[in-house]
Order: sequence, then C-alpha cells, then structure tokens
Amino acid sequence: MTLRLLIRSAAIAASLVSLLAAFAQPQASGRRPDRLYQVKRIYVDTFTGKLGGPQLRQQIIDGLRQNQQFEIAPDQANADAVLKGTGETWVRGYVSVNPRAPANAYPVYAGFLSAQVTSKNGDTLWSDLVTPSRYASSSIQQDLATQLVKALLAAHHETTAPSSTPTVQNSSLTLKVAGATFPAPLYQAWFASFRQHHPNIFITYDPVGSEAGIQQLHDGTLTFAASDVPLSPAQITSLPAPVLQFATVLGAVVPVYHLANVGPDLRFTPEVLAAIYMGKIRRWNDPMITAVNPHVSLPDHEIVVIHRSDGSGTTFAWTDFLTKTIPGWKSAVGSGTTINWPTGKRAQGNDGMAGAVVQTPDSIGYTELTYAIQRQLTYGSVRNAAGRFIQANLISLAAAASAAPDGTGINNSSLTNAPGNNAYPITSFTWLLIPQSIPDPGTKSAVADFLQWMLTTGQKECSALAYVPLPKETVNSELEQLATFKSK
Repeated sequence: MTLRLLIRSAAIAASLVSLLAAFAQPQASGRRPDRLYQVKRIYVDTFTGKLGGPQLRQQIIDGLRQNQQFEIAPDQANADAVLKGTGETWVRGYVSVNPRAPANAYPVYAGFLSAQVTSKNGDTLWSDLVTPSRYASSSIQQDLATQLVKALLAAHHETTAPSSTPTVQNSSLTLKVAGATFPAPLYQAWFASFRQHHPNIFITYDPVGSEAGIQQLHDGTLTFAASDVPLSPAQITSLPAPVLQFATVLGAVVPVYHLANVGPDLRFTPEVLAAIYMGKIRRWNDPMITAVNPHVSLPDHEIVVIHRSDGSGTTFAWTDFLTKTIPGWKSAVGSGTTINWPTGKRAQGNDGMAGAVVQTPDSIGYTELTYAIQRQLTYGSVRNAAGRFIQANLISLAAAASAAPDGTGINNSSLTNAPGNNAYPITSFTWLLIPQSIPDPGTKSAVADFLQWMLTTGQKECSALAYVPLPKETVNSELEQLATFKSK
C-alpha cells in the first residue's frame, strides 16, 4: 500500500467523520425550520472532495429546479437551509470490450456522494449518502447527483419531530463510552455534533469492540457501552446493575476483496462465503466462484482469508448469517462474537480489517459498509433469502428492516437473511447499553439528553455516513423507554 493511498484513505475517513460536526456550525439568523418539509428556499453550497466543484453543484441545482419543490437561493443569507457535502471517486478496475486488445481497456470508476441539509442554526434536517447505480466513467458524477436530488425531493415530505430542549446547561460533564467498532464513525460524528448544541457535555468514545465494551461496563469504568449484539437476559443478570438497551441505527456487513484488474460487483452466495472461511475454497478461480460470476475473469491466485481477532458484533452478524443459510456451519465453525476460525489471518476491529484487505492482494474480509467506503474497498453483492444478489446500500438495508416480522426488527439482533426481494441479507442493528440507575442526577440528565437527541435529530444525520435511520416504530418504542428511564 503506497503512502499516497494511505493519505487519501485517511483523508476520506476524516472528511466523512468530520462532516456532521462541521455542518453544526451556526448559520445566519432568520427563520429556523426544524423539519425538512418546512424548507422552501435552499442554498446549494460548494461540495468538497475530488467529486466536488462547480459542475457537480450545477448538476444538483439543475435537478432541483426541474422539480420546483425548492426555490434555489442565491446565498445563505436568503435561504431557509443549506445543502452541502463531500464526494470522492476512484478507479476500481479496468474493462476491455475486446479481450484481444487489452490496451483499449477503459477505467471503471466507483465513489460516493455524501450530503446534508442544515438549518440556519446548524441543526441537521436531512442527510444521505449515495453510491453509483452504474459504473460508466463518463456518467458517474451525473449519476450520483441525480440520485442525491431524487432522495432529497422524496424526503421533503418527512415529518420527524424535532428534538427537545436540553436540560443540562450549567455544569460540565464528561460521559465515557466504549465498545463496538461497527458504528464508531457515526458515534464519533454524533458526539461532536451533539456537543455543538450541548457545550457542557463532552462524550468520549473508544472503539474497542463489543465484548471489550461490555466488560468495561461490567467493571464500572464507563458511563454506558456500545454493542452490536443486544444482551441476553443471562448477560444482563451477570452485570452489577440492570441495563436498558437502545437500538441506534442499522448498518451492513459486506464482503470486501482486493483483486487486481477485477472490478466491483462480484457475486457471493452463502455457500461460497462459507466454503472460503472454512478453507474449502482456496483459489479465486474455483468453480463455485466462477459459476456465479461467469462474466468475470478471476485469477488463479490463492485466496488470503482475513477474519476478526477481537470479540466483535460484526463477526456475530457475519456468522449468524452463515448459520441461518448453511447447514452444519454452526457445528463446524460456530456463531458468536468470538470464533475459533479454521483458516485465515487476524485483524483487530473494523478499521483494522479494512486496512488489512487494502494492504493484502488477493484477500477477502468482512467489514461494516462505512469502512469499505472510507477505505475505497471493493465489496460484493450477496444472495439474499429471495435468491437475488443484492449489494448493500441505504435502500437495501431499509428493506431488510421493513421485512422484519414485527415491522421494526427491534427484537432481532442482526436482521440477517431477512425476507424480501430487495433486502440486503447481512444487516444489523447496533445498540447502546444504558444503566437503568445512574446515581448522579447531572450525569443521568446528560445521558437522557443525548438519547433524546439521538432518537430525533441524530437520526437525520446518520445516512450521510452510510447508516440507516431507525424505523419510526422503533423510535416511538424507544422514546417510551426513555420516558421510563427519566422518571426513575
């Protein structure tokens, strides 16, 4: 891995993580809509990143003007809200229309466009992240701009209620949180954004993994913990004090791979993934892989398998999916946060996994979608319960949640192998574990303020980092749980 690629990957990660906090800076005074549907006049600011620039901005403006739902303001001072964001593109591979003339191959681009709409006082009213729906190098920018405009116009009718007024104002508090790496990019952005409106509450986050976070909560060193797996009744009983569990967002675990001259969209069946991680498929051109990828020229190279070394909720979702789809997987390999893998190299955390795949040719791994995007990794589509190969995106994750038996998925730990034609099959909630009893009134009030913000304003910020907001039914259920927490 070159120094230039390391710097570029770090820059993309930093731009995504800091995007939400940067947008929280106060804007010009005036009418302050707290919901997107109240916005009539919108200013389209310059987008940052390689994909940004005057042409992208104009494409977005043209798309908005065609629909006429918004009036395009000439500057921020005359706007109800501001649209801005960041975008990147990179080469994922090369395609030749003539196999006998490889010199005529053209590059295949990938990328993302992340955006937010913020009110004049800096509150996020809406956010989204789009990835290419097609990969023609001449159209990727227009494709991303069109998708973003379509999503914004569709969301213009949203009716999510604004967050309540904070209750902690006078004292300075630090809340210590640790745990899952799966939602770490979002949590770090959330905590920075939350502090813009609650300057006396500082929240730290240490992404040490779900198991380590639960252990630190048990040891009494945290205010609350983060886990990608909800605790069982037995685990709750084992803690010194009872906890409440709040689902926060949905994310996806994706198979990422590093193959030279192989573009995106490799297809993976559960059988192929299981055979690779059991050591039964050892080469990329194995007949099981080529059978579902007949139009891809795969190399006769040994597959380098990479798996998590730490107690991981991401591993739980990955192995839970394979347990549900592959007979004998659970008895042969297992399902859970920590696995005795039969083959492969070890990596620590989602970021460590993504970094290991970036640096290892011919490798395959599994990581949360945001990390794959940040590291410019190629990730494949996975066959779902309906028999369709689906790639992870905000739409396919939301489809998995809506297909849950109870309509919210709140009682399901991972939503893996959900029914539905468009459901991405390795989708998971992630959770905050909150002690039911917090003796210090100021700390309890600060935690309650954050949870209230997270379930309302915070949900509007998560899509910009490739996470999916909670279903409305889940939010309503958890707001009821929060009211009970406040009253005790």
